[in-house]
Amino acid sequence: MCRNVRLLLALFVAGLLTAAGSRTAGAAPPEGFRAVFNGKDLKGWYGKVSSNPAEFAKLSKEERAAKIAGWAPDTVKHWTVENGELVNDGDGPYLLTEEEYTDYELLIDYKTVARADSGIYLKGTPQVQIWDYTDPSKFSLGADKGSGGLWNNSAGAPGKDPAVKADKAFGEWNSFRIRQIGARTTVWLNDKLVVDNAIMENYWDRKSPLFAKGPIELQTHGGEIRWRNIYVREIPAAEANEILSKSAAEGFTSKFNGTNLKGWGGATDNYEVVDGAIRCKAGHGGILHTEEEYANFVVRLEFKVPEGGNNGLAIRTPGTGDPAYTAMCELQVLDNEHPKYAKLDARQYHGSAYGMAPAQRGFLRKAGEWNFQEVTVTGSKIRVELNGNVILDTDLSTVTEYMANSPHPGKDRTSGYFGFAGHNDPVSFRNIQIKTLP
Repeated sequence: MCRNVRLLLALFVAGLLTAAGSRTAGAAPPEGFRAVFNGKDLKGWYGKVSSNPAEFAKLSKEERAAKIAGWAPDTVKHWTVENGELVNDGDGPYLLTEEEYTDYELLIDYKTVARADSGIYLKGTPQVQIWDYTDPSKFSLGADKGSGGLWNNSAGAPGKDPAVKADKAFGEWNSFRIRQIGARTTVWLNDKLVVDNAIMENYWDRKSPLFAKGPIELQTHGGEIRWRNIYVREIPAAEANEILSKSAAEGFTSKFNGTNLKGWGGATDNYEVVDGAIRCKAGHGGILHTEEEYANFVVRLEFKVPEGGNNGLAIRTPGTGDPAYTAMCELQVLDNEHPKYAKLDARQYHGSAYGMAPAQRGFLRKAGEWNFQEVTVTGSKIRVELNGNVILDTDLSTVTEYMANSPHPGKDRTSGYFGFAGHNDPVSFRNIQIKTLP
């Protein structure tokens, strides 16, 4: 990124933070944002008794509508609009947006009272915490640390506690800026960074990633809280990828110059550089790999699959043979939703350690769009994060069952090249960066 672009980005971010800290009631949305609360009524919102959104989604459309209708009288009893402010008396159902969001930025102001305890659910999941930070009875729960943390993350997990206490005194308006890319969540409270790109855990099922999309949900809990100036900006894929690639970027080294295959070995004749990306030639295959070998490392890259496309990331490959078996593993790169792949083994879908460990599905962008992926390899463990969502976190040394009962003799390799498996489809890769780990 050139200096001028960095400067413009910094000014843009600074402008957002300034706007977040100085909004008044009924203020116009900042550029790129749109209001999701009209300041007049509850249009675009509905009340819901807190429950697992995955279970709610299993209901038929008619059953969900009936549930919402049943909660409606209690919703309007406890949620009102006064002077452009959304007011809750501390009781009743929670209030959710009818719209659902994937990658987005939320601006929202709130004002609460002593002894109240509230929060903002993201994608239907608790929560960005709002505390009475002066209440000693809740200091053991973390109230003394202030608001803005991802309180329902596991103990000691990044983001559970806010980095700084940024709450204003009771009677004053507080302003949140919340950015969520996949499960990667960043929170500013009153212009101060309190959570920095932390994974928000799926409270409802901690073994699964956060939901791919979901509503913004305002929690009611024990005291009056007022909300205003609720604005959302959906983040396009290119910007999301850029943000993810720039986060905690220290120690990464670029492995592709964007022009040619200098620094790469193996099946170089079967790959080409097109529009700044490495692409497997249609109808060709073979392993293209780095010149250096790696033991423990993190690799970040963007990839794009054509419709029905198939390739793979060769992890600790010797550079020969089928990397699904001769390398530590092949991490599948696949257009999951193409009809021809409808009946695969679960261990064959995108992000899976091929034939050994299945990845979570539902987080891949449509064919033809660029995805961001980060893979961490430490010892026998592999962690795959796709578009900000952890879809695989496994220890291959514990694998005892293999697809088609075919063992993987390479899975215990402790070092090797990083590369692309090549399966005859024009799958593209770019912005490839690697960081060596101890």
